[in-house]
Amino acid sequence: MEVGLDHYLILSAVLFGIGLWGALSKKSAVVILMCIELMLNAAAIAMVAFSRFVVPGLLTGQVFAIFIIVVAAAEATVALAIIMSIYRSRDTIDATKIDLMKW
Repeated sequence: MEVGLDHYLILSAVLFGIGLWGALSKKSAVVILMCIELMLNAAAIAMVAFSRFVVPGLLTGQVFAIFIIVVAAAEATVALAIIMSIYRSRDTIDATKIDLMKW
């Protein structure tokens, strides 16, 4: 049995669904951040799969995946800095208790 495009897209959709469920249902800001990273990785898998099976001569999907990884690293750095700052001031990382924008 050969692994085709549909297998990679199913894997990507399952990973994206797990990440979306986790981001919407969890309370911890760190877990929400990890779920967002999982969704970005699912998008990178889909990009590389489309590049491999639709236009095998070009490396556009791989280039997009590298950009996704770079953006994910920058996002994780900024988000962890924000989470640490909130933890220092509020002593919690529970996303339901973070209400800095309220009056």
